[in-house]
Amino acid sequence: MKEAPPNDQEDFFELLQKATRGRLKIYTGPVAGVGKTYRMLEEAHSLKSRGADVVLGYIETHGRKKLEDLLIGLEVIPRKQYIHRGVVLEEMDLEAILKRNPQIAIVDEVAHTNAPLCRNSKRYQDIVDLIRAGINVICAFNIQHLESLSDVIKKFTNVTIHETIPDNFLKHADQVINVDLGVEDILERLQSGQIYSGEKVSVALKNFFKEENLSKLREIALREVAEAIEHASHLSLKKTEPLKAALFASNQIMVCIVPQKGSQRTLLKKASRLAGRLNKEWFVVYAETPQDRPEKIDLEKQRYLFSDMQFAKDLGAHIVHLKTENPVKAWLDFAEKEGISQIIIGRLEGSFWEKTLRTDILYSLLRKSKNFDLYITSSHRKVGEDLPS
Repeated sequence: MKEAPPNDQEDFFELLQKATRGRLKIYTGPVAGVGKTYRMLEEAHSLKSRGADVVLGYIETHGRKKLEDLLIGLEVIPRKQYIHRGVVLEEMDLEAILKRNPQIAIVDEVAHTNAPLCRNSKRYQDIVDLIRAGINVICAFNIQHLESLSDVIKKFTNVTIHETIPDNFLKHADQVINVDLGVEDILERLQSGQIYSGEKVSVALKNFFKEENLSKLREIALREVAEAIEHASHLSLKKTEPLKAALFASNQIMVCIVPQKGSQRTLLKKASRLAGRLNKEWFVVYAETPQDRPEKIDLEKQRYLFSDMQFAKDLGAHIVHLKTENPVKAWLDFAEKEGISQIIIGRLEGSFWEKTLRTDILYSLLRKSKNFDLYITSSHRKVGEDLPS
């Protein structure tokens, strides 16, 4: 396992002493079983020994004795039970943690989807509520649960990741630690029953835990954490800048979206990945024409548009809504004014007239965007997929 720097826990403890709001620390890694929960529990003991008020908000040991032994001596907030369709479900008790109001809460399985009767639909939203209440949180999740990586992960593992976390959650962490382990060590843990037991081991070896998959997942985890750390450093350097200067820095990325009968999420994921690699702010700009006004626009297009804009916001984009007669001119004027250097727009897979409209827009952008880098990308989706509820 790759060890954290010796002052890792000390730095977070010192950060808490200066904090005027809840802080967030994330342990992440390539797959289950590399030691994220173990490291969190070790830190919980270390922080408690230094006088911090620590509780375990939610920990999943999966029956591993080493983890269960580390629970001893730490305060555990009991899980809350919900009855849904005759089934008893146990969830983190958000209200109990808020009432207890500890200095630090330890939370595992961040990508988890809560039971229908919970306050929030996702556990990461519970964590956001804790931080807003001034409670510091140390949490953990596997890197494949990042929303913008879901398509990438499926492509080389053939596994669909159903539970995801917005990239914005990682980008706003105060500290991010990558818990790494070599491929051979991961496989040894798996085969010895330290990660899964019984038939799950052979299934995992044939699917997600293939050597080539593990190597790629390790690379992705290392890159994501490096980008998150660089992003945090970049933000700290800009704290003294005026808000507008910090928000609209030069050489940023703009995604142009128009209403259409289909999700543009794949386009937004690609833009998020590019912005992350370049450590740039990115903007999703909707240029509304008179034909696209709410009372005129097709209801299906409107639902997709609103859903995609919220999705982009969750990925960390800045949403800009312009009203114009000429969308191309509006996009280029915005890009020129705010120092955008790269423009991204997706191809449309729809009716003949929709394709014709988008083709006109693309040709117009190509002719007029000489001062910008223009990316035209495929969305790789079928019209009618991912209809927002």
